[in-house]
Amino acid sequence: MKKGWLLVALAILFLPASLLAGGGQEEGAAKTVVIYTALEEDETAEYLALAKKEMPALDIKWVRYSTGEVMAKLIAEKDNPQADVVYGTAVTELAGAKDLFVSYKAKDFDKIGKDYKDPAGYWTAIDMYVAAFCVNKDRLAKRGLPMPQSWADLTKPAFKGEVIMPNPASSGTGYLQVTSLLFMNGVKQGKEGGWDILKKLHENIVEYTNSGSAPAKLASSGEVAVGVSFSYRVAKQMADGFPVTMVFPSEGSGYELEANALVKGAKHPEAAKQFLDWALSENAMKAYYKYKGVVTRTGVVGESTLPLPKFEDMKLAPMDFPWSAKNKPALIEKWNSLFQDKAQKK
Repeated sequence: MKKGWLLVALAILFLPASLLAGGGQEEGAAKTVVIYTALEEDETAEYLALAKKEMPALDIKWVRYSTGEVMAKLIAEKDNPQADVVYGTAVTELAGAKDLFVSYKAKDFDKIGKDYKDPAGYWTAIDMYVAAFCVNKDRLAKRGLPMPQSWADLTKPAFKGEVIMPNPASSGTGYLQVTSLLFMNGVKQGKEGGWDILKKLHENIVEYTNSGSAPAKLASSGEVAVGVSFSYRVAKQMADGFPVTMVFPSEGSGYELEANALVKGAKHPEAAKQFLDWALSENAMKAYYKYKGVVTRTGVVGESTLPLPKFEDMKLAPMDFPWSAKNKPALIEKWNSLFQDKAQKK
């Protein structure tokens, strides 16, 4: 009998601490939340430093992936989720994968404009980013090239071998650029004009990168004259002293909402909800404004530290996020059949 009790005592001694505590986190210990994000690393680090300052009891663990990688991870892990929250990822992707998330209307959900959230709370946008060209002025001068002002300019023979663009299969920025061209040229009415422009552009493309920020960085280093990217990254390269300027295509710029969602089966749901509440707060929105210039919470007035244009001064393409989400598989299949030969290897 004594031997039996000894074995039981030893078994209890070596049980994991989490099980002895009822499977949860110890009272008073930091609460963990695991975040997947497609926001840029430098901006994310600043946002989450603020979050940690305002929620010191929250242990925030985060990983940055491209938009396509975030979604691929969520799908691969859906039976055993490793993330609790998706933070700042293209709404086109989130809207088309509601089965990966659960509805949660965060605190201040009612302060987010109706066009920037799912009515049932499956996703809530925090900001908007806009497509832009990152143009290296030194390379233009060296090559005797004019400043491009439009997508049409980038299809001209003079720009052959001088353009890099993101792959829409892996990059949310790449997908919004492709869909903006398609929308502006009647794809919803069955017209092929957008594809015709993409075919002409393809002749001048050096490579389709896996991320949306890479083209701006490559243009900044002088590897090409034009990196098709997005406004925040171009503005950051300008602020860092690279010889580049920002150009919004005269036809109109595509744009995308960056949104948050609560992962279905999250291992730390209460900590996740606490973070999602914070992510819609006024202080969080002011932090986003510094990098994006357009936030979704009504009444927020902030200051951008980057050379970003005013929202009202930009000509935007007529985007349709539900259509983009629904038709993405077919559009990517067609894009791959036409342009895969210049896609960056993963």
